[in-house]
Amino acid sequence: MTSGTDSDGFEISPRFRQTIEARITRLERDAQQDEAMVAQLTDGDHVRRHMRLVAAQRAEARRMRDFLDRSRTRLPRPLITL
Repeated sequence: MTSGTDSDGFEISPRFRQTIEARITRLERDAQQDEAMVAQLTDGDHVRRHMRLVAAQRAEARRMRDFLDRSRTRLPRPLITL
C-alpha cells in the first residue's frame, strides 16, 4: 500500500478491497443477528455486554467503510507477453 499526501488517500489492491468489503459484510450481518438475539437475554448485564458487542461490530464496519472511502483501487499491472 502506498500513500501520497493525506488528501490523496490510499491506493489498495483489488484483492485487498474485496477482503475488506467481505469483512464489512460479515460484521454488519453479525451485528444484526446479535442485536436480534438480545430479546432472548434476561440478565441486564448480559444485555449490556451484548449491546457493546453490537456497537463494536458496527463501529469496526464503519471504520473500514471510511478507510475504503479514502482509498482508491490500484489498477492491475498490464501483462507483457514475451
